[in-house]
Amino acid sequence: MDYEIEFKKRTAIFDDIANNRSKDLKHLSNLIFNTIKSGNKIMTVGNGGSAANAQHITGDIIGRYKIERSGFPAISLTVDPSVMTATANDYGYENVFARQVEGLGNENDLLIVLSSSAHSENIVRAAHKANEMGIQTVGVLGNTGGTIAEALDYSINFAFKESDLVEEAAMTIFHIILIEVEQKLVKLREGDGNVN
Repeated sequence: MDYEIEFKKRTAIFDDIANNRSKDLKHLSNLIFNTIKSGNKIMTVGNGGSAANAQHITGDIIGRYKIERSGFPAISLTVDPSVMTATANDYGYENVFARQVEGLGNENDLLIVLSSSAHSENIVRAAHKANEMGIQTVGVLGNTGGTIAEALDYSINFAFKESDLVEEAAMTIFHIILIEVEQKLVKLREGDGNVN
């Protein structure tokens, strides 16, 4: 194992995010902020390691990230085994997320999708269902966005599709974004009109 090579791969990715993705991060930050500010909720979804990241993001939104505060509305669509298995059994695994979007989503909510392959049919269908319902859709994707990016309103795409690298990049992006989102929402709730 050449540790230096592995760290250099990651450093190159983080340098790219820092140098070339600021507008993307700001856009995602604004989408999350405006969704919660408007009284709507965040839904997150992914498969495998991306499912774990989806849960992590949801935990940071509902619980807290850096600031002691009240909870913000979010739900991960990956965490209920009874719903997942019942839906997969009755409607197929490709519909496990779309069915939940249909049952839990409301117009002007925000669906965040995470995928390294960017070709997962269950995520594509969830995005299409969200689009039908007037739910905004965004993602952080590997594999140059694959087929999932075509179904989303907005996405940050990486050319590589190695799951570990996409998952690490996604969590770095959302941790950075959530610092700003949390700060702005707390200011807003404290009555500070100068939130930007």
